[in-house]
Amino acid sequence: MIEVALMVEGQNGLTWKRWKRMVTAAEDLGFVGLFRSDHFTNASPPDKPSLELWTSLTWLADNTSRIEFGPLVSPVSFRHPTLTARMAAAVDDLSDGRLILGLGAGWQEREHHKFGHDLLEVPQRFDRFEEGVEVIAKLLQNEGPSTFEGEYFQIREAQLLPRPQRDGGPPILIGGNGPQRTLPLTALFADEWNGLFNPAEKFGELNQRLDQLLQEEDREPGEVRRSLMTGCIYGESGEEVTAKVEQRANGKYTADELRDRGLIVGTAEQIVKQLEGYAEAGADRVMLQWLDLDDMDGLQSLAEGVLPRV
Repeated sequence: MIEVALMVEGQNGLTWKRWKRMVTAAEDLGFVGLFRSDHFTNASPPDKPSLELWTSLTWLADNTSRIEFGPLVSPVSFRHPTLTARMAAAVDDLSDGRLILGLGAGWQEREHHKFGHDLLEVPQRFDRFEEGVEVIAKLLQNEGPSTFEGEYFQIREAQLLPRPQRDGGPPILIGGNGPQRTLPLTALFADEWNGLFNPAEKFGELNQRLDQLLQEEDREPGEVRRSLMTGCIYGESGEEVTAKVEQRANGKYTADELRDRGLIVGTAEQIVKQLEGYAEAGADRVMLQWLDLDDMDGLQSLAEGVLPRV
């Protein structure tokens, strides 16, 4: 019906101990993949431990054999696209072809200010993102030298050697909901579109819009996988769900209101029903955001209650 992967926030207290434990759990419990954000720090204080993205993915690549993995997403605002392409090709080869290369424009003002990177205003930010994606695609997909002369990035007779073991390198994922820039860019360059915190009805609308854009680019809709990253609040009972919703939302929203905002909330039975709705809306995969990095018992319960039924 639909594939279920995990997503963790790397800036939310992720350490080597927690990362290794989460990787092992994702592999052993039957999730199809494990993805993580790429941030220096949180959008608001306090700062927490933040394990560096590509270093952590390299460890995962060499210590698992089954799950897919990747960044959701790696920004071009503080990672130069030529370096991202080189790292992605190497890590994908190390994993025998299991990396999904998630790319983004960058959005979090606080980390860019604190660590000295220019986020840019939104129009220029997306202009830079489009250039970065094109540079990465050229380097991964072109067998020979590539040249690109943009305002933000330039390459001249550049070539990745050795060539990626996978033809064209790891698939490119573009994350976001924007109909004006994100979806058209997805139709041009991406192998996967990842929507964010969408209720099923909205996901379906954006999904149909992407189909139209792909046809305009002479691509088949089936060429691009559709996935969703969204928050997950799971409890073994209704009472546990209610308590977790109260804590997560600080009393501002009910479980139903969070579902209306695109989160997946409930017991195993309720979550399976919500996943069925996303599958009907066109989602091939959902990445469930698991915020409590120490709740391995809850994660195991989620896996046992949901995965055999989807």
